[in-house]
Amino acid sequence: MIDRIVQFSIKWRLFVALLAVALVGVGVYAATLLPIDAVPDVTTDQVQINTRAPAFTPLEIEQYVTIPVELAMSSLPRKQEIRSISKFGLSQVTVIFEDGTDIYWARQLILERLLEAQKDLPGDVSPELAPVSTGLGEIYQFTVEDGNDGEHHYSLMDLRTLLDWTIKPQLRTVPGVIEVNSFGGLEKQYELLIDPAKLVSYQISLRDVFEALEKNNSDTGGAYLEHRGEQQLIRGVGLIESTHDIENIVVTAHNGIPVYARDIGQVNIGAQIRQGAATKDGQGETVLGIAMLLKGENSRSVAL
Repeated sequence: MIDRIVQFSIKWRLFVALLAVALVGVGVYAATLLPIDAVPDVTTDQVQINTRAPAFTPLEIEQYVTIPVELAMSSLPRKQEIRSISKFGLSQVTVIFEDGTDIYWARQLILERLLEAQKDLPGDVSPELAPVSTGLGEIYQFTVEDGNDGEHHYSLMDLRTLLDWTIKPQLRTVPGVIEVNSFGGLEKQYELLIDPAKLVSYQISLRDVFEALEKNNSDTGGAYLEHRGEQQLIRGVGLIESTHDIENIVVTAHNGIPVYARDIGQVNIGAQIRQGAATKDGQGETVLGIAMLLKGENSRSVAL
């Protein structure tokens, strides 16, 4: 057998040489496609369920959110174990499946169970699935900083808004990037600081204020009018665009006189409650973004 291989190689040496060159070329090309990472990704096949409840303490999070979600996931097929973390305002339940489980099949099963568990959760709480990534999926970190060019000065709130509404949506369109997480800065929000004494004087409850703000922040579509052969759409535009719009929202009427939001409190622009901060080089706070890699993608090609 070996003699025949040697004789064939000698007789068709040009073909053998070309075949060897082709094999080397295929090997080099395959090497360029190999995924490269700092350490091997040995993360198990798991799905995380995150639930936010800003007003709940860790004990309430565990009783009203974590335990109902765990019970709903207890009989999933191919499930190995369930782990959970209950923190102030956040519940995180991790369902670990057997190796080789299709992650998208597992996520579909969990979504079906979450629909059943929703009836046992508080009304203003909605669980969400974490992105399809792993613990080693943080492939790209960057900061958003003020250029200090002397003409513009951007606050931490401006930088965080720029990251969330401009940079983040564009990075999400990159193939292989499943999510971009934001850290640091001040997350902008519109606030109505209510005076309790004015609520009592006008006989208004907090629920009345919430309902008034919610109902006066929406657009309503109507029918249309025909005019000279054209259709003119009828719309009710009511989206809030400034603090002035919030101040002019009618909450209720007292003795026939409308009570506006500005009459029961102060409207301003503030930031959500922070539980941490991001710093860089010990020079103070900054705004940080982290791009998450889709599970199974090549981190080198995505980062480039």
